[in-house]
Amino acid sequence: MTDDRSGGSFRSNPLSAVRFILHLPNFIKLYWRLFTDRRVSLLPKIILVLGIAYVMVPSDILFDFLPLPPLGLLDDTVVLVMAAKAFMALCPRRIVEEHVRLIDEGG
Repeated sequence: MTDDRSGGSFRSNPLSAVRFILHLPNFIKLYWRLFTDRRVSLLPKIILVLGIAYVMVPSDILFDFLPLPPLGLLDDTVVLVMAAKAFMALCPRRIVEEHVRLIDEGG
């Protein structure tokens, strides 16, 4: 689960989307390990839970009344991605790196 930042966005490099999908199980494992790690403070965990809760709520704040179904998923996606990025940014870097190394080693 190495960090490859040379790929660019999904639109400019379709292979980065495939790479993301292939690594999705590792990302999920990383987020779960960080979420359950006692060394990670409560604030990042609350942000992640609130992001997931927003997606789970049946009625959203934005785009609920628009007749275009794809737009209804837009706010959910944006909120979830922002919460996931904030969670990762607020986790101590050394703890993130430790879990990434352990996942890479098969642990």
